[in-house]
Amino acid sequence: MNKKLQLCAALLACGVMAGGQAQAEDSLTFVSFGGAYGAVQQKYQIDPYVEKTGTEILFQNYTGGVAEIKAQVESGNILWDVVDFETIDLERACSEGLLEVIPRESLPPGDDGVAAEQDFVPGAFNDSPCGVSEVVWSTVFAYNKDTIGATVPKTMADVFDTKKIPGKRALRKKAQINLEWAMLADGVPADQVYKQLATQEGQDRAFAKLDTIKDDIVWFDSWSQAPGLLNSGAAVMVQSANGRLYTVMKKENKPFVIVWDGNVYDLEALGIVKGTPKKDLAMDFVMFATGTEPLAGMQDAAYGPARKSSLAHVDPAVVPDLPSQHIAEGLRANATFWSDYGEALNEKFNQWLLQ
Repeated sequence: MNKKLQLCAALLACGVMAGGQAQAEDSLTFVSFGGAYGAVQQKYQIDPYVEKTGTEILFQNYTGGVAEIKAQVESGNILWDVVDFETIDLERACSEGLLEVIPRESLPPGDDGVAAEQDFVPGAFNDSPCGVSEVVWSTVFAYNKDTIGATVPKTMADVFDTKKIPGKRALRKKAQINLEWAMLADGVPADQVYKQLATQEGQDRAFAKLDTIKDDIVWFDSWSQAPGLLNSGAAVMVQSANGRLYTVMKKENKPFVIVWDGNVYDLEALGIVKGTPKKDLAMDFVMFATGTEPLAGMQDAAYGPARKSSLAHVDPAVVPDLPSQHIAEGLRANATFWSDYGEALNEKFNQWLLQ
């Protein structure tokens, strides 16, 4: 090959490599929970951003936790860029240095001009230095009017009363929420739940309460499974993120009834995996996705937007179904508690499952 051809070949090879690199740099991997919630994120956060910027966004489902993120960060093989976190996992990932810090001053004002610090709902602006809040959501329980029988549940105590209401209860296989529910069902006031669970006596009390329904529990791993278990009659009551139930109730006319007593509400947030080579692009996406209009779209899944300015775009008929309207009936999930006690309690929970 003569020098001219060699030069052309080299330039072509460089062009291909540069093109591939540019394509990679103009793409993001966004990881979230899928289902109805994921569909809403796709419609109001991802698609508009793709249309605006031309960035390719790969959406992947996951079921929570930080193990995969920790493995990626420790190996230096970052496969995920932006992750949708439950607060409990966000707190842990942030404390372990697995996420980038997102400066509060970077958050844009609402579309009404109100500064972000005033626009985010109470507790959301400074909830974590590693995440930007998106929605208020709740873990609730629900029953199927067609299968529940003559007596319907109205309180958390009814979930744990199989004599009053026989049948299976479907619960997510995690210590979180189930221990809180056990305490509430056993008569512990909401403002005392975490204080009690921080003691050996309180933990024993919670597991003893779970023992009373252990033989009647159907365990599942993902929120996406909950509506199906209720619809099929495999369980007479199910634990679920409120939005999962709302979607099938409204779109598929399922005869489900949500009970808000004992709901554990929390904030969902976006975080950026530490060490991603696409940090700037990921940051830009997070700023866009947590803006006024994208968050207003969360009403489609009955999640309350974390920005006050978004409420101007929410259908008034949906407002009663938003978790933000039922805070007084439940308690806020305590991420700090689970960061401190989660590992030990999850180990104890897994041992309890095997007994």
